[in-house]
Amino acid sequence: MAEPFDVVIVGGGQAALAASYFLRRTGLTYVILDNGTQAGGAWVHGWDSLHLFSPASYSSLPGWPMPDTPDGSYPTRDEVLDYQHRYEARYAPPIHRPVTVDRVERAEGKLLNVRTNTGDFLSRAVIGATGTWSAPFIPDVAGHDLFGGTQLHSSHYRNAAPFAGRRVLVVGGGNSGAQILAEMSLVAQATWVTLHDSVFLPDDVDGRVLFERATARVLGGPSAMPAGGFGDIVMVPPVRAARERGVLHAVRPFVRMTATGVVWPDGREEAIDAIIWCTGFRPALSAFAPLDVIEPDGLIRVNGQQAVREPRLWLLGYGSWCGPASATLLGAGRVARSMVRQLAAWLASPAQGVRLPKP
Repeated sequence: MAEPFDVVIVGGGQAALAASYFLRRTGLTYVILDNGTQAGGAWVHGWDSLHLFSPASYSSLPGWPMPDTPDGSYPTRDEVLDYQHRYEARYAPPIHRPVTVDRVERAEGKLLNVRTNTGDFLSRAVIGATGTWSAPFIPDVAGHDLFGGTQLHSSHYRNAAPFAGRRVLVVGGGNSGAQILAEMSLVAQATWVTLHDSVFLPDDVDGRVLFERATARVLGGPSAMPAGGFGDIVMVPPVRAARERGVLHAVRPFVRMTATGVVWPDGREEAIDAIIWCTGFRPALSAFAPLDVIEPDGLIRVNGQQAVREPRLWLLGYGSWCGPASATLLGAGRVARSMVRQLAAWLASPAQGVRLPKP
């Protein structure tokens, strides 16, 4: 078996790249294991018209700013992908791909063993950066398996063209639901289904404001959030255009599904051709289940980014529960800086023994 690493990073998206940037300064030996075939992580799977909520200057990984877009607009999915490809070429992080991590388990000698389809990787610490894209959530609605039409989670949605002229329900009141409803309404008979009436952010509030205020809340600083919060939906241009067309109106959820459609709360049945589930994701943590660290709520309890029940496991990029705004490009970098500093100090502590030499 090869010489153990100091750190193995599971996942190869933006959080992994941010951690790698700071790890390369420590002298620790590390490797990144990515189950994708190219740079970009979850951005590879975003729908065609997906845009960031913030300008490029507020969407950069550490060390190298994302170039501004030619017209000053918010970067598109393809521009983010291009940036991450060039970021990897610039810094050449030690990424192995495609590698599927099956499980992470305890090994002898204070090590963790990362078992993959290409062999085992022993490590003194593991950074979980698997994100959420591979764990889409669809609610358990009665009759879900009876429906004979198309069902698609937003994680696999590309564009509205296949749904032209069809009767479509877009389910979910978040940003993905609003954006997909906005473009679906241009070509289909689209209905927006949400648990509650959506609340829209002011037109001049974007990811810059959300990031800073989310950080202030998590860090305990002064939060400028008004009473009741800002709302849920960022008014990116397609959503603003949908508002001007008068289509940003939602109905409450159906109570069950049938072979040909849905049944609404008043008992009315409606024929439906397709349902797009914009119902979010769960953290993709199944590889860490052998460590017995996953709580009943599906999360891993952490102190900062370090797992409480397994201190050799560190987590980055899943959301604010493991670092303020850590699921964003800029937030991942800010959290990674402090996390790597703490991880390096923890590995150098007497209780962890002498750091392994470079192989």
